Amino acid sequence: MITKKDVEHIALLSRLDLTEEEKDKLVNQLGQILEHAGKIASLDTSKVEPTSHAVETKNVLRKDVKGPSLSQEEALSNAPEIEEGSFVVPKIV
Repeated sequence: MITKKDVEHIALLSRLDLTEEEKDKLVNQLGQILEHAGKIASLDTSKVEPTSHAVETKNVLRKDVKGPSLSQEEALSNAPEIEEGSFVVPKIV
């Protein structure tokens, strides 16, 4: 059973600022999720072959076909800032 204290701890680790109403709601929702996971864990899967995917798919690729593309001018036409023929984007790091 999950408690309000558990939800507060999870919120702290997740850096979430939850209202009391949200905490109460999450106690119920997370409790239901854990109950459902418990039911799944109790199933006998000894005769089920392990798989890496639920549905077996192989080589679901499209053919690499050359098609029409934009010119450099068309591609850059709506760019807010251009430098030396390229998009200028904000520095991330």
